[in-house]
Amino acid sequence: MIAHKRLYIGLLGGSLLFAVVIITMIWYLINNRQLIVNQILLTVIIGILGGLVLLLSVGIMSLVVMIVRSKSIPSLETFSQLANEILFPLTLITGKILGIKRENILRSFIEVNNYVVRVKKPIIKSSQIMILAPHCLQNSECQHKITVNIENCKACGKCKIGELKKFAEEHGAVLKVATGGTLARKYIKDNTPRGIIAIACERDLSSGIQDAGVIPVMGVLNKRPNGPCVDTDVSIDEIEKAYNIMCKEV
Repeated sequence: MIAHKRLYIGLLGGSLLFAVVIITMIWYLINNRQLIVNQILLTVIIGILGGLVLLLSVGIMSLVVMIVRSKSIPSLETFSQLANEILFPLTLITGKILGIKRENILRSFIEVNNYVVRVKKPIIKSSQIMILAPHCLQNSECQHKITVNIENCKACGKCKIGELKKFAEEHGAVLKVATGGTLARKYIKDNTPRGIIAIACERDLSSGIQDAGVIPVMGVLNKRPNGPCVDTDVSIDEIEKAYNIMCKEV
């Protein structure tokens, strides 16, 4: 099933509404039970939560406007990022309650993220772009340690690592292969890229996009003909499309 951007945006709005209902119920119960609660403190807490709801609403609306207008709104980007970070876990819960598959929600989130990166039109040199690939792309029978040094890849053609290595060399990008999130974060910290093209499954891509923070990430889903985490595949054409969106020489 093809994920639609509106699925994630709709769940963001639904999650915010869910949060408002919970806040309202807590306030109602406290008042009705007439608990010994400092009214000034209660008013301050409700005011803070109300302000947060307002900021999150602005963040969601900025995402909607960016998608509709295909144009970035720099002054509101902080709010949209805040809405994603705070409400993302709640969108998964809301989706589960509504019977929506987690995989479809994550795909929609990745699609929204890629679209936002596209409309932002980042200006990034090729040498500042990191292609971050998962270790499961490597042929499972290969004995060469490419996570230590990508130059150990012999480009035998049994997996896509050789093609990715060639692509990175031709375009001047940095290619790294990670065994998991910890190593991926280390590569990002050590190389300080200004843009990332990340290859992974829905779960790892969505968490990686969030971990990257303000660094723009173009997510490319891997293919899993042999099931998850073993001898996976990726389209080099999709990598090139992501690269062309992200790379703007200055």
